[in-house]
Amino acid sequence: MSGEPRSARTLAAWALPCLPMAGLNLPLVVYLPEYYASELGLSLAAVGATFLMVRLLDIGFDPFIGGVMDATRSPIGRFKFWFLISVPLMVASSYALFMAKPGVTSGYLLFWLVVVYASASISTLAQLAWGSVLSGDYNQRSRIYGWWQAGNVVGIILVLTLPAVLPLLGVGGHAAGVRAMGWFIVILAPLTIAYATWRVPEPDAGAAQAKPGLADYLNLFRQPNVVRLLLADFLIGAGPAITGALFFFFFERVKGFQKDTASLLLLIYFVGGLIGAPLWAWLATRFGKHRTLAASNVLYAAATVGALAIPPGSVPMGALLMFLIGVPYAAGAFLLRAMMADVGDEVRLQAGKDQTGLLYALLSGTLKIGSAIAVGVAFPLLQALGFDARHGGGSGGLEGLKWLFVLAPAALALAASWLIVNFPLTAERHAQIRRHLDAEAAAAGDPHAVH
Repeated sequence: MSGEPRSARTLAAWALPCLPMAGLNLPLVVYLPEYYASELGLSLAAVGATFLMVRLLDIGFDPFIGGVMDATRSPIGRFKFWFLISVPLMVASSYALFMAKPGVTSGYLLFWLVVVYASASISTLAQLAWGSVLSGDYNQRSRIYGWWQAGNVVGIILVLTLPAVLPLLGVGGHAAGVRAMGWFIVILAPLTIAYATWRVPEPDAGAAQAKPGLADYLNLFRQPNVVRLLLADFLIGAGPAITGALFFFFFERVKGFQKDTASLLLLIYFVGGLIGAPLWAWLATRFGKHRTLAASNVLYAAATVGALAIPPGSVPMGALLMFLIGVPYAAGAFLLRAMMADVGDEVRLQAGKDQTGLLYALLSGTLKIGSAIAVGVAFPLLQALGFDARHGGGSGGLEGLKWLFVLAPAALALAASWLIVNFPLTAERHAQIRRHLDAEAAAAGDPHAVH
């Protein structure tokens, strides 16, 4: 069963909830921090501190809920059960955050960020862990998470088109675009998650296992391959998060683009990601996930530095560079998650227990740390450099913005490439692990021991 490919229809249904989930995750990094600072009246420092605080709190929630998922058994499955639970939390918090009016307080933002990040943690962990048990084959996992990445990019593209479409319908303004993003999530989240849980099977997890204790968490950090993936995920996630948080400031203040044109460039960036996803998935089957990932990071670093060469107001050059940056952007997220599925098999062989949910919780945690740094450190740093979110900044503030936008993501990507290029869990090594797991399952007479 582990090597049987899932149909494209099944994987499309499984990836469908990525549309509203991406519609939530992108604005949380790119639109909402800037929107609450420039439109709703909160200071840059207040917005940065609030997002940082909630992200740090959320990091502790992930391992808890991941361990609970591993121990959950229900008639519909352990991961689908939690996927459904995330829906009402996501709908309520998205409505509150995206429909907020001027005059909101930091307390209001803090409360609803806590709820929305909890819902995002539950839904993301449930979907990613569910994907890891759809196949145990090394190359099939690249295909599965390639669908996941494509779903995310399509969701992002759809969300980004909303501000451009609304004026054609007679609705204008930045606030209207943000509210439209909120409605996108509120409507699609319950529909797509319900359809996925109905249409896509979840293999039986077998007998219930005890909820993990502190020793189980600590033991994972003694696994070299786990630690290496977590560090790589932090580095790869932090770069685009910094780019996203500073995107509109950079293109409006440094490069002289209007906000609607900058939104178009952001859309082109994700179109590049959509085109890149199947390319990187194919390269991973030819050269291995780790080598493909390392190469994508080098390309991402080079293209990001190239953004400095965009002439002010030049849409063709801006579009070309943003497309080139977007193509390698797609690789990191889904290849790391496919690699973590392989590491999950290695951990299961060594520890004798399934810790899939916990592993993906740790992986989500490193991404959240990177995103927290993007807003929680970059925004206050910009303010310290003299940058004014409402009225522009002096030359010092703009110079700091320019170099922070390109050099920090490029350096992080190159560090990740160095870290991952010699990753030891290759296709050959993973095949050996699967054979051992299958042999143990056959000896125990337990058909559910391996998925």
